[in-house]
Amino acid sequence: MKNSLIILVSIFFFTSATAQVKFGVRGGLSSTDLKPSSFIFTNPDDLEAFTLSTKEAKYGYHLGIFLQAGGEKVFIQPEILFNSSSVDYSLVSGMAGELVTNVFNETYHNIDIPIMLGFKLGPLRLQGGPVGHVHIDSSSELTDFQGYEEKFKTFTYGYQTGIGLDFWKFVIDVKYEGNFSKFGDHFSFFGNQYNFDNRPGRIVASLGIAF
Repeated sequence: MKNSLIILVSIFFFTSATAQVKFGVRGGLSSTDLKPSSFIFTNPDDLEAFTLSTKEAKYGYHLGIFLQAGGEKVFIQPEILFNSSSVDYSLVSGMAGELVTNVFNETYHNIDIPIMLGFKLGPLRLQGGPVGHVHIDSSSELTDFQGYEEKFKTFTYGYQTGIGLDFWKFVIDVKYEGNFSKFGDHFSFFGNQYNFDNRPGRIVASLGIAF
């Protein structure tokens, strides 16, 4: 996190001296694209099997600041965003010969640091670049389930690509985000680790106002 902030500050001072600069605040929504998947795990104490499945990835939101700098054709746009997202999971277990389904929710909070590079075609921008995710905290209803443990990685990364539009003081972006980490790799049941999706992606839409 510290190194990322140093890089962003360095970019700010360099671009401020050499190019046109926009600085502002932004916010928006994101939609996570998860493939329906599930896994089966067993309680070693009573040999009862459980099935955990992804049920619904809810809309997330983000708020933060951005800087856009460049000339008439090329630009760079680093951002620092607080991001919140959540997912519902379905847990099916067998009790007294009957299947019982419970729904559990997990909420994640990250600091996202995308750095977009791209080209301008008039007010339209074509862009792409890396994005880092710094894990802040999470809350999970799965902690009520005996045998569940979670361990999030402090930092994960991926990429974003998409289009943007600059209109007056407004900065609009629609991007696709791919990640190089596995979704659900923080899950551990009875000492065994699981994950749902190798390449989770999401659509990120943002509206910013430049000062």
